[in-house]
Amino acid sequence: MTVMKTSMRNFFAHKGRMALSAVAVLLSVAFVCGTLVFTDTMNTTFDKLFAATSSDVTVSAQDASDTGETTSGNGKPPVMPASVLDKVRQARGVQSAEGSVFSSAVTVVDADKDNLSPSSGAPTIVGSWNANEARTMKITSGAAPKGSDQVVVDADTADKHHLKLGDEIGVISAVGTHTARISGIATFTVTNPGAAIFYLDTRTAQQTLVGETGVYTNVNVTAAAGVSDAQLKKDVAAEIGTGYKVQTAKETADANQKDVGEFLDVMKYAMLGFAGIAFLVGIFLIINTFSMLVAQRTREIGLMRAIGSSRSQVNRSVLAEALFLGVVGSVLGVGAGVGIAVGLMKLMGMTGMNLSTDDLTVAWTTPVIGMVLGVVVTVLAAYLPARRAGKVSPMAALRDAGAPADAKAGAVRAVLGALLTGAGAYGLYAAGSADKASEGSMWLGMGVVLSLIGFVVIGPLLAGGVVRILGAVLLRAFGPVGRMAERNALRNPRRTGATGAALMIGLALVACLSVVGSSMVASATEQLDKSVGTDFIIQNDGGQQITPQAVQAVKSTPGLERVTEYKVLDADLKTPDGKTSAKETVNAADPTYAKDLRTETVAGDLADAYRPDSMSVFEGFAKEHGLELGSKVDVDFKDGTTATLTVRAITSDDVVIDKGAMYASIATVAKYVPADRMPLDQLVFATAKDGQQDTAYTSLKSALHDYPQYTVRDQTDYKQALKDQIGQLLNLIYGLLALAIVVAILGVVNTLALSVVERTREIGLMRAIGLSRRQLRRMIRMESVVIALFGALLGLGLGMGWGATAQQLLALEGLNVLEIPWPTITGVFIGSAFVGLFAALIPAFRAGRMNVLNAIATD
Repeated sequence: MTVMKTSMRNFFAHKGRMALSAVAVLLSVAFVCGTLVFTDTMNTTFDKLFAATSSDVTVSAQDASDTGETTSGNGKPPVMPASVLDKVRQARGVQSAEGSVFSSAVTVVDADKDNLSPSSGAPTIVGSWNANEARTMKITSGAAPKGSDQVVVDADTADKHHLKLGDEIGVISAVGTHTARISGIATFTVTNPGAAIFYLDTRTAQQTLVGETGVYTNVNVTAAAGVSDAQLKKDVAAEIGTGYKVQTAKETADANQKDVGEFLDVMKYAMLGFAGIAFLVGIFLIINTFSMLVAQRTREIGLMRAIGSSRSQVNRSVLAEALFLGVVGSVLGVGAGVGIAVGLMKLMGMTGMNLSTDDLTVAWTTPVIGMVLGVVVTVLAAYLPARRAGKVSPMAALRDAGAPADAKAGAVRAVLGALLTGAGAYGLYAAGSADKASEGSMWLGMGVVLSLIGFVVIGPLLAGGVVRILGAVLLRAFGPVGRMAERNALRNPRRTGATGAALMIGLALVACLSVVGSSMVASATEQLDKSVGTDFIIQNDGGQQITPQAVQAVKSTPGLERVTEYKVLDADLKTPDGKTSAKETVNAADPTYAKDLRTETVAGDLADAYRPDSMSVFEGFAKEHGLELGSKVDVDFKDGTTATLTVRAITSDDVVIDKGAMYASIATVAKYVPADRMPLDQLVFATAKDGQQDTAYTSLKSALHDYPQYTVRDQTDYKQALKDQIGQLLNLIYGLLALAIVVAILGVVNTLALSVVERTREIGLMRAIGLSRRQLRRMIRMESVVIALFGALLGLGLGMGWGATAQQLLALEGLNVLEIPWPTITGVFIGSAFVGLFAALIPAFRAGRMNVLNAIATD
């Protein structure tokens, strides 16, 4: 009890000094709990949505996916004849059955041909209005569609795009473009999943999406009273026979939830990973805080030891303070986590997915995980300072105002740090020298972890040299004030090293990802310049295939030398070694594709692969199956018959574009796949006549004006799109890393604040002999800048090393260019100086306000 009383008294006596450490625990726990609450709420929301939208039993085409539609190669959804609906209605246990048609392989535009699809990447769905849809949607304005010229739109899409009753919209599918006017606006009675949804009457939906009437994509079945879903499924399946997919409501909901759950799991674990980084950074803050508090209370601890306190009691006293700090920070963090989850829900609402706080899910495990993590991490971080406090000698403490230096511990740290850093460097070297990416990845992971730990351990030893260099470059110009700032940073290398290490971790990851992202863009750009021999690429960014009408519009564009069509087909390949490779992809293109993509071959000429009954295979596939030029491969096309094709070329695996592709000509494939089952084009390439690139580009965009679902890009546009995609991903990661950097900034603030308290008498003496308040504040700010730049130098140097090694692994996949983004690296380094200035504002202000006489009188 005495230990606990002492701990509590010390905690509240230094509550101001503990505050920033508590904030670090709070932020880390809040991020973890917020992530868990948010993803649990998302799961709850989608569970309710799928339960509400799933009929008792759903019947769909055999080749439809478990979650619904799978668009076939012709761009249309797989369908069933209307006779299936009649059979279903005759099955035992059926109360009612209704056929529906829907497709997500569509583009919907307004009268100005502006795309109405969600910007969040959620799907655009066009379907038939029926009783099953009415379970989750309520028409709140206008009326349901009753003719081919009427369409209903969901209220969120209408609000976002300012649509109103009577406005004209166009539905673009593989069949063509259908125009209708808005007859009604429907509001979700459950959570809006973020999709843009449009409803036509059943006959119009059939004609618009499939091109024929009398077919359905789904049959929604309702069970009669007392009939279970499982029994109804069995009875329906018996009535309609084989060749169809029959699922209960639970099976349909589970399949949908599985897809959503996989995405949510990736998001959850990614966010938890960044929360872990914040926890790691927070550990340094807590260690520093308790180390400085122990040093400042050396006399007090010595007196306790002198009057009979044992080492274990002193140790427990410090750990009890840490326990209380962890409990307070964790409790507040759990509450803040719920707030973060609500904030994320509001953010999702801005992107179109309206999550209701009524579904807010706080599982009992969430606060338990938050509390356990926060408390355990805090206590473990305080263990070393507590152990150091327990080792304080009573006489040494009474003689000296600070804790004695431990030369032996310093030597052990130096040896251990050198070994870990060396082992990490070897891991990075082995990763860069690996012949296979899978093998190198393991070495890279080991190298990153060991080098990071090594730098953390050896940080205090590096602090002396690095701070002196920074001082010589930056601080000497400020005269005595600059030299004092340098000496203050060097006074306790262990403290400076730990503070800098906290910032180092976040910046190392920023530098590494910047190098990897820049190298990917540079490598892909080089590959485009080297390999792509066409001027324009036409595609749909959402994966929608290109209709024959659009292809004809491209071919009719003046100023083009050639147009190449490119299709993708699924097939099973049987090789001479007797093995069958299922679900392979064959890329069928016009022979001019050999000019459009200058793919390197290791054997043969790619142009020969487009000869009749010929194909190419990639290097890895050829080695695995013992294929060489002239080998025969049986290609069983999913939507056609089996062809025996001759290998005429083997392409290199050392490429980025179309890596692992197998090519054949469209003419060859057309012999074995019926015209009505031949897939539409995935891409179309166009090459302008010499000197007419600019004119052709303008003409091509004009020719596709009536096909707004497709994007025309020249090579410059394509490179920019690639850069933008990688940039968006990096910006998201940088945003998540910002939490760790914020915690690191708190560490700098806390270190300076405690350092000012520790040097109170010294500051008073300096003020007494003439140091002005302005000079004092400048000294503290410079000290902070040097510590921040020390952490930045270590972090950026380490991160660039990681990034360069990772690029060597990417080179094995064809990304051969290493590019260091010097503007980003320089900007981060300069930004670190401003971080140091910002962190020093409050400590410098407090130091400047000290009463000189009271400061001198401080013991």
